[in-house]
Amino acid sequence: MGSLKKNRKKRPGSGLQKHKRSIVAITAVIILLCGMVIVHGMALKKSNDAYKVQEEELQTQIDAEKERSEEINKLKKYVGTDEYIEEVAREKLGLVKENEILFRAQQ
Repeated sequence: MGSLKKNRKKRPGSGLQKHKRSIVAITAVIILLCGMVIVHGMALKKSNDAYKVQEEELQTQIDAEKERSEEINKLKKYVGTDEYIEEVAREKLGLVKENEILFRAQQ
């Protein structure tokens, strides 16, 4: 059984040219990929900045709603007090306490 290798004649410089072409092609692909990564990275940074601004706005809204909720809770507690009931009775119904004199201006 003989060797199946064929005797190839190498041309001077032909292997080197293929090698140079491969290096140039690989370098071009790497440069293209780096460019794409940089462009995509800049787009991501821009979106991240927009999200940070949106996050700050939402946090401001959350803080405002928390304050509003506290005010509502205070009002809810006040509405249940005798002081509030008395105030409403005086203003809306014109009621007075015993031994209290009410003066009204003539219109």
